[in-house]
Amino acid sequence: MDNGISAATITDIEEALSQVSEIKAARIVASEDGLIQEIHVLALPNKTPKQLVRDIESTIMASFGIAIDHKKISIAQLGQEALPQEEAKQTARARIKSINAEVSGVQVVITVILELEDDVYIGKVLGPNSQTGRKRLVAQATLNALEQYLHGAMSFALEDVDIVDLGSESVAVACVTLVTSLGEQAFAGSALVRQNEKDAIVRATLDAINRRMGFLTTS
Repeated sequence: MDNGISAATITDIEEALSQVSEIKAARIVASEDGLIQEIHVLALPNKTPKQLVRDIESTIMASFGIAIDHKKISIAQLGQEALPQEEAKQTARARIKSINAEVSGVQVVITVILELEDDVYIGKVLGPNSQTGRKRLVAQATLNALEQYLHGAMSFALEDVDIVDLGSESVAVACVTLVTSLGEQAFAGSALVRQNEKDAIVRATLDAINRRMGFLTTS
């Protein structure tokens, strides 16, 4: 549990966090009795949100002896254009481990497993076993896995997903809204259907997130 802190200490913590090379600005929200409720950080994108959360926790613990619940940390990252060209190339890689569908009557459970930075994240969602419903469930399970990786620093809203025909190719397209403490913004992604539609939908969903966060998928 967080220790009570003074207004002066809040300023000290904000200044300490601003000394972390990737952090451009930091703001702490505390309760009347001095308990840290929220930590908002604006950062460069050359580290993943997961790494930044760990750096923030370590900095506050090492400098002030205060343990912080990672759920209280909200990170908004600047776009890749904010980085020098050589640093902008360093991005997280999301590997699709598996996509499973378990049908039970008129319901289906979709499970998407992603590997990020040597850790595995499982997104699972239950919904109607309709053609349109399965597409949305695959995309939503993908977003659920990503939200676990981000420790709640960002949230995603699935606007729509579909398979469309373009010329002789079938293409999965996804529109996702990214929600942070600074507001929301919509992104679209696409992926050619190569293995199957579920695989293409996961890749299209990741491609939409890539527009903001720099994820790259591998086979």
